[in-house]
Amino acid sequence: MIKPTPANQKEFKIGLALGGGGPLSGIYEIGALRALDECLDGINFNDIDVYVGVSSGALIAANLANQITTAQMCRIFIINEPHGHPFHPQVFFQPAFKEYAKGLLKIPSIISKKVAHMLSRPGDQSILEAFTALIEALPNGVFSNEVLAEYLSVLYDGHGRTDDFRELRRKLFLVAADLDSGDAVRFGEEGYDHIPISKAVQASVACPGFYTPVEIEGHYYADGTLLKAMHASVALDQGADLVIGLNPLVPIDTEAASDCGSMESKSLRDGGLTAVLGQTLRTFIHSRVELGMSAYEEQYPSSDIVLVQPRRDDATMLLSSVFSFEGRQKVCEHAYQMTRQDLLERYDELAPIFERYGIKLNKSVLEDAGRSFQDKLYGTFGYHSSEQMGMIRQLYNWIAG
Repeated sequence: MIKPTPANQKEFKIGLALGGGGPLSGIYEIGALRALDECLDGINFNDIDVYVGVSSGALIAANLANQITTAQMCRIFIINEPHGHPFHPQVFFQPAFKEYAKGLLKIPSIISKKVAHMLSRPGDQSILEAFTALIEALPNGVFSNEVLAEYLSVLYDGHGRTDDFRELRRKLFLVAADLDSGDAVRFGEEGYDHIPISKAVQASVACPGFYTPVEIEGHYYADGTLLKAMHASVALDQGADLVIGLNPLVPIDTEAASDCGSMESKSLRDGGLTAVLGQTLRTFIHSRVELGMSAYEEQYPSSDIVLVQPRRDDATMLLSSVFSFEGRQKVCEHAYQMTRQDLLERYDELAPIFERYGIKLNKSVLEDAGRSFQDKLYGTFGYHSSEQMGMIRQLYNWIAG
């Protein structure tokens, strides 16, 4: 359907909705956003009207709303320049020692209760069944992401940045799930805008089982992807005429991936439990994205949504490691190149959509075969004070061990 051009172009509202799925998804989004930043003339990704982020997308959205450019994110999180804002992947992977200790302390009580039960009612259950009660002692998360919140609170304390939703130039909404009610909470909206942005990011990325739930004012929060994949409706409800959505997770078509050479095996079963669970998550996320896109067409007929996501025959993210600097650069470069390729293939479809909002899809950039995400990363860089840089380096050195 060809949608009418709004009467006053200056009144256009543009939204950016970023999905999630772990640290590698965040790296993919940085690469994809770097491509979009270079390919779209007439849009400033640090001056979007409405930012919406969930899970790893919450981190990226918060950075953009805080005037951290796509080039700066490449330098901070991908190239890892130590003189700027040093970052280490272990920020995401701090063991939840407190939870481990709590679990160990529960074991004597669990065992004593089960032994007493078996002695009083010996035929009620077997020893094997009784030991399943030890599941109660398992920690509610393998890792803690408290250090991530600490890192971001320092990062957002620089000149022109803030850890307060209310002080941002544009609207930012970070979605998490209230663990006890199952409801979506949009940090940044009225009633939740006093929560520090860094804490809201920590809550939104807390994938159940992987991270411990995050306590905020007596409530426990987990990854907002449990409810929706992108939450683009938040931007649409704010009156966005155009929403650019990034979904980093799509299920891998292993046969197609094998045929095009992005992976060797035609079965994820060969990759073990991690591969199986990963594919399950991607399938779950992707199906919800498709359902959401269908619903948006009906609920918001006057708005446009442009969805950017990986191809299903692309196994690069599946085979990459967030701990490897080379791996991070590979994923970011791949996302950058594949996003440009996708935009070029869809040029005839997308160029008229962007043009309605005064945005030009730059074909010369799309067709530049020798271009890399690293080509134009160096311009002005907002450094912190010496005291703030000392805090960042001290935190970085502690993380790195």
